[in-house]
Amino acid sequence: MTTESRASADDLEVGRRHEFETFTISEGDLVDFAAQWDPQSFHVDREAAESGAFGGLIASGIHTLAVFQRLAVSAVFDHWQVIAGRRLVDVAFLRPVRPGDTLTGSMTIDAVTFDKPGRALVVCAGRLVNGDDREVLSTTMEVFVRARV
Repeated sequence: MTTESRASADDLEVGRRHEFETFTISEGDLVDFAAQWDPQSFHVDREAAESGAFGGLIASGIHTLAVFQRLAVSAVFDHWQVIAGRRLVDVAFLRPVRPGDTLTGSMTIDAVTFDKPGRALVVCAGRLVNGDDREVLSTTMEVFVRARV
């Protein structure tokens, strides 16, 4: 998709909800990610995790956030003329993500503010849920998007 065929901020509608596809977290991916980026025992050592507070391995919150970003890019950002992300606000890890969990979610446009010629700040509420439709992550994202005005 070319930049010109992607939506500009002028095309975005406040209140529009964008649904994500799904992504399943394998135990191998969970452990490999954590071994490199967050090597705490409850992420990388099954035995230690089983006797710990969560009763088994759980994904790093950073891994969960990375899955959210991947799904957001595929469902939303690949279709917009994104300039850059500005910030994540109120990131909340609401419950553990476990090996085998299939995650999905959505982003809802909360605001589109034209702050400079040629760009707008888009604020979106994001959420990620597990296969039981229980929320595992919530956040607010601020993203600069090209505008025609």
